[in-house]
Amino acid sequence: MAKKKKLIGVDLGGTTIKFAILTLDGDVQQKWSVPTNILDEGSHIIPDIVQSINHHLDLYKMSANDFAGIGMGTPGTVDLANGTVTAAYNLNWKTTQKAKEQIEAGTHMKFALDNDANVAALGERWKGAGNNEPDVDFITLGTGVGGGIIASGRLQHGVNGAGGEVGHVTVQPGGYLCTCGKHGCLETYASATGVVHLAHDFAEEYSGNSKLKKMVDNGDEITSKIVFDLAKQGDFLANEVTNKVGQYLGLAVANMANVLNPSYVVIGGGVSAAGQFLLDLVDKTFQQEAFSTVRASTTLKLAKLGNDAGVIGASSLALRFVDDADLSEAAKVANVAATVAE
Repeated sequence: MAKKKKLIGVDLGGTTIKFAILTLDGDVQQKWSVPTNILDEGSHIIPDIVQSINHHLDLYKMSANDFAGIGMGTPGTVDLANGTVTAAYNLNWKTTQKAKEQIEAGTHMKFALDNDANVAALGERWKGAGNNEPDVDFITLGTGVGGGIIASGRLQHGVNGAGGEVGHVTVQPGGYLCTCGKHGCLETYASATGVVHLAHDFAEEYSGNSKLKKMVDNGDEITSKIVFDLAKQGDFLANEVTNKVGQYLGLAVANMANVLNPSYVVIGGGVSAAGQFLLDLVDKTFQQEAFSTVRASTTLKLAKLGNDAGVIGASSLALRFVDDADLSEAAKVANVAATVAE
């Protein structure tokens, strides 16, 4: 019997590039990371990816023939058919990057890529909180707010790659100015930076006793983790802030679920480290705002995979290079190649 091939997943971030070697069932066997070098308009990034993969294959005494292919999640706008990336400003990429062409030439492996939030959604859906269901929505709360939608087993890209951009759903008309140019986007309230923005604004108008208030007044550094930790300790002002975050997030989740009716809405990213405390706040508003049928059938869950969601989801992009006969039923479900123009 022929030896089963493996997958490589790459999660390209603004500070770190994470790599993993996985089985066709999405089990991580090796993982490593390198710093992202964004100098010289990010021109070192793709060569660094190629070099790191080739170096580790040598290290593990493996060759390109041992792999079905490479999948990668990247910031920016992805042209799925051509395998290029544009507008990835946190990577300092000012021009179109021919990622597929360069990585295939450098590694002699097939390559597929998608947006980083979509890829994290695929990871959580396949091996995490989504239980490999055909209908799963994912929201990631980090410096910004990203999302990914899997509907009827297919990742939804929309006509121009902006499908699933839940971070730019308006939750407060005329609200905070977003980096996208709109006002009142979910991202401006539920991201790590949004939580801090709310904390500063609420502190200005609050005159009672609060540790959070004192910290803001003293000019101490405030993070979303500090706000949630203080809320868990019963700080009144911190609770006002986190309640508001929960309201905005719950409204966005309910609206998304009302349209799509997924089995699960999975919440991940750095802010989700607040855990069940955050989920309970979101669920409170979700229960009020969701349509009754949706409320009865859609469950909110915390992401399970942490930092591995990206590499696992990215590796699933390479399942398209594997014959169906070599895939388990779960891997066949996880393979979203049917949605992508090759």
